[in-house]
Parts: sequence; structure tokens; C-alpha cells
Amino acid sequence: MNKTHDYRKSDLENFLFHEADLLDQWKLDEWLQLLDENFVYQIPSNDSPETTHKKTLFLVADDCNRVKERVHRLKDKNAHAEFPHSRTRRIISNILVRNINEFENKVTVSLTANFIIYRHKRGGDIRTYVGCYHYVLDENKDSYKIVSKKVILDAYELGSMGLISFIL
Repeated sequence: MNKTHDYRKSDLENFLFHEADLLDQWKLDEWLQLLDENFVYQIPSNDSPETTHKKTLFLVADDCNRVKERVHRLKDKNAHAEFPHSRTRRIISNILVRNINEFENKVTVSLTANFIIYRHKRGGDIRTYVGCYHYVLDENKDSYKIVSKKVILDAYELGSMGLISFIL
């Protein structure tokens, strides 16, 4: 990689760390500001992670409006699954830039990152979620917008993980 790509990779890493920090702090309105208006958030079933939501059942297959509704529900004190909020700690690693597409004045970046999320819930066990994120980001001036985020969970079975009622 040349110095330009190294600099961009550092910015991308910082962007993903910032996103993780916002989610860990439950700053969901600020997190929404990171999303492109055409954002797609997907969590496929663990037995078919490479397929599309049009071919098989996904745990989550939300467009931007559905994500905004999800955030609205998560912030509501009547959302018993997340009130009080879970405490989470995300560890993001192995960030790999897979593709940088520059077309006219638009730059789109595809990247992957491994994650571990520790979830602490009052009255419950500590849950661990491990997997890989697949991102598509649009570069906008000095910032990025998340166009898509696909969460691939490594667990063989999801029952032991409990309800996934927070944003992975």
C-alpha cells in the first residue's frame, strides 16, 4: 500500500472505532448520523451467511427507515428487552480494506473487520458475540457514511446467545 492508502486506512479504522464507541455508549442518535440515507443493516442466519435476504431468512434485514424505527424503540423506556440498557464493549480488529472504487467524484470503500462484543445485562450472564463486519462506506469530503453493514456471526447456534435486542 502506498502512503495515500495508509492514510485512508487509518481514517477508516478511526471511523469504525468511533462507530463502536457510539454504540457502546448508547449514543444512537449520533450513530444514525453516520448512516447514508440508503443504509442497509443485515444479520444473516449463521447457516447461510453468504446468501441474500431475498433467498433466505435473515435475523435482521433493515433499510434506513427500519433502523431509525429500531433506534426509536430501543430508546423507549417501554422497550423491556433493553431497559435498562445492556452494557456492551466492542473490540474491533483485523480491519481490511477490500476495495476502493473511485468513479467520477465518488469514492466507495468496501472493508471487513472482525469483532468481539461483550454484553452485560442486569440479572443475566455476560454474553459474547464474535464475528465479522462487512461494510460499504461512501467517502464524503473529510468523512464517511455507512451505506451497508452486514454482520456475520460465528456462532454455530444462536440460542445460547440470547435475544439480540441491541445494534451489533
